[in-house]
Amino acid sequence: MYPSKPKGQLHRARLVVSWVLLAFMFLAPFIKVGGQPLLLFNLFERKFVIFGLAFWPQDFHLFVLATITFVVFIVLFTVVFGRLWCGWACPQTIFMEMVFRKIEYWIEGNSGKQRALDRGPWNGKKTFKKLSKHAIFLAISFAVGNIVVAYLVGVDKLYQLIADGPGPHLASFIAVVAFSLVTYGVFARFREQVCLIVCPYGRLQSVLLDARSIAVAYDFKRGEPRAPMALKGKEREGGDCIMCNQCVEVCPTGIDIRNGTQLECVNCTACIDACNGVMEKVGFPKGLIRYASHKGISDGSKLTITPRIIGYSTVLVVLLVALVTLMAGRADIETSILRTPGVMYQEIEGDQIRNLYSLKIINKTFAPMPISLVLKEHPGTIAMVGGDIQLPEQGLAEQAFFVDIPRSALKSAHEELTIQVFTGTTLMEEVETKFLGPRIESHESDHDQKKEDDHD
Repeated sequence: MYPSKPKGQLHRARLVVSWVLLAFMFLAPFIKVGGQPLLLFNLFERKFVIFGLAFWPQDFHLFVLATITFVVFIVLFTVVFGRLWCGWACPQTIFMEMVFRKIEYWIEGNSGKQRALDRGPWNGKKTFKKLSKHAIFLAISFAVGNIVVAYLVGVDKLYQLIADGPGPHLASFIAVVAFSLVTYGVFARFREQVCLIVCPYGRLQSVLLDARSIAVAYDFKRGEPRAPMALKGKEREGGDCIMCNQCVEVCPTGIDIRNGTQLECVNCTACIDACNGVMEKVGFPKGLIRYASHKGISDGSKLTITPRIIGYSTVLVVLLVALVTLMAGRADIETSILRTPGVMYQEIEGDQIRNLYSLKIINKTFAPMPISLVLKEHPGTIAMVGGDIQLPEQGLAEQAFFVDIPRSALKSAHEELTIQVFTGTTLMEEVETKFLGPRIESHESDHDQKKEDDHD
């Protein structure tokens, strides 16, 4: 594809948005909040940090819910505003049109010069331009590969990998090279085929879009029938489309937007800018190609709230409320207490009944915590095996402990037990478990008798 170099008001606005998003992408791994990275997706150690908050595999339900919410948001947004995401925020479009294509224009010139260069014989000038372009492409791809690794392992680890060289960290070095080569292959060779063939989002457009969806559209009522500009002294007949073909020349996927909304259209707005430029030159009103719905063009109606929009909006609100509620109620630690399987209760001195438990605590914060356990309702004691619990930052602790309760305090052989988890004087969590003891004859008999009475 040799699309012409786009220019115009919308292109300038997209350029600003692109640089903001690119700056965020390249800087985010280096930004720290409270000493922690702003974003970290360490799949290898199953550690995730989002805006300074640590998430663990135990928070997977939040990740699933957030993903579903994001998908519904994209669906709702697409139903109303079409593929705005593709044109303005998709990384593929931003890198292709605002980075790699810009470099191509800079080195090889506009579309006509690129065609001539490719068709011409290999000589010193062509070799120099091609080598320069691909060297810069590889350098940018290598930078992207390093940034991807920084998101996966953190910048501190990346610095260490760079300082140590590839020898001690061969797997990481291979990962950087692999990400770099994939990036280079996509933007140097595969290009718009990612949008046309690979991206599943584009394939969903026929399901998501309808006649009321706003997209980059050609005003066929105003533009048809197409006719070239009239010769001097002759009256022109036809619509506003003067068949200049500029909208096709600038399209990065090579489609003709005048044929209607198509799967290949990524809503990059290059055709809008090109058409507006031509309309301005020939003295016609701008907006022959613009953001509009098919229904809006055909009968002049404005955007209306359809039952489908109401349905998607309702689902989105419910998901957002659930996500915010779960996030607000998310504890800093996650405790699991289980009676040790296969071990019965013990009767010890002082008419005490003893149960053995296993404890597992995960610390989701970046600070170590001393942990203590307290029985909430029952009298008795808790004795840790191996001493007090010191919960490391972003780590877990596993330990066994005994719970001793006086026999007189037990009401049944299977007692419901609540154990409170403290750090210092702060109650972090309450955990329900079972406590086994000997059969309490009088109480059990009374209980059985009561059940019989109730049954009668």
